[in-house]
Amino acid sequence: MQLTDAQRLDWLRLIRTEGVGPRTFRALINRFGGAAAALDALPDLTRRQGRRVAPPTRAQAEDEVAALHRLGGRLIATGETTYPRLLQLTDAAPPLIALRGDPKILNQPAIALVGSRNASTAGLAFTERLARGLGAAGLAVVSGLARGIDARAHKASLETGTVAVMAGGQDRIYPPSHAALVDAILEAGGAVLAEMPMGWEARGRDFPRRNRIISGVSYGTVVVEAARRSGSLITARYALEQNREVFAVPGSPLDPRAEGTNDLIRQGATLVAETSHVLDVIGPIIERGPDPDAAPARKWPDLAEQPDFWDEIELEPRPSPVDGTAPLVLLGFGLRPQGDPDAPDHAAEPADDRERILALLGPSPVGTDELARSAGVGARVVQTVLLELELDGRIERHGSGAVSLVSR
Repeated sequence: MQLTDAQRLDWLRLIRTEGVGPRTFRALINRFGGAAAALDALPDLTRRQGRRVAPPTRAQAEDEVAALHRLGGRLIATGETTYPRLLQLTDAAPPLIALRGDPKILNQPAIALVGSRNASTAGLAFTERLARGLGAAGLAVVSGLARGIDARAHKASLETGTVAVMAGGQDRIYPPSHAALVDAILEAGGAVLAEMPMGWEARGRDFPRRNRIISGVSYGTVVVEAARRSGSLITARYALEQNREVFAVPGSPLDPRAEGTNDLIRQGATLVAETSHVLDVIGPIIERGPDPDAAPARKWPDLAEQPDFWDEIELEPRPSPVDGTAPLVLLGFGLRPQGDPDAPDHAAEPADDRERILALLGPSPVGTDELARSAGVGARVVQTVLLELELDGRIERHGSGAVSLVSR
């Protein structure tokens, strides 16, 4: 797939609409057949719930694209050949991501290397050794451009290839002191990725969102140093959810910066004391390629208890075909599951269907297929009703497509 300029602007307007996250985006695309149709339908869809949603104007989208171009960047869309293949297989892949640098590195086998901002000398030294060894083996090193372990990982892999993922916009480097490091990454043939709009200053909640991209573009995540409540453990959590490998470097039990990594090892992460410990695990996986149909990774207790970090409405009523769970066919400007028995229906659903489905929901999560069977309605009806209910704040979504009523 390759978007036209007009399609890319429609995608940008839709994903920049308040309350539309990656899953919501795909739900709307699949429901209405394309971004342009979704943009037309969204105001009416939300108005019926007493809300008013105004997508950005085409001029605003054009301004963002122009500002990114002036910086030497461009937007790449899921489904396009330049989009990171592994990231596309994840549940919450950004529909559009801003890229600066060489796109070829995005589909080179990669490993994430993350850790403490307040790193120890030993941690920094081991990070450098590990990054150089992984790079020499042909792996790109991915990290989050933060101080400490992240910065050392980037610097040590400049010659072999590194990818930095930013929490803010491409023109809002954080920390600002790493502007020179960004320049070095780009000059060396690496890449810098950002999901957020131009001009966006990174907030605390943007860093966990960034972390799922770090793990998503990588075959595995290595945590070098991390306290028990470290953001690096969030990256490990996302790696688990994305069915990726998790590695941890052991440390002294007397060092708080090693508490998180030692816990990871205790819970089942692969211990890393040298480069070969990563390569021995990752090598066979790279050779056979990613498996989009693999069973979900098991949950480690301490990581599974962490709260969700999304601050956007998510409206995906069924697994998205963009995630590789169903074959794709092009339909207009969008993507739809091939063989979907329910044709698109833009008319409002009867109120009795809505009330029937609402009555079947409770505080315990229930799958959408089971909901359709219990309500005696088609999958498309359930999709539309759930879309309206979530825009109204009545339901929340859980893993594997399950939904439940929000407690009031």
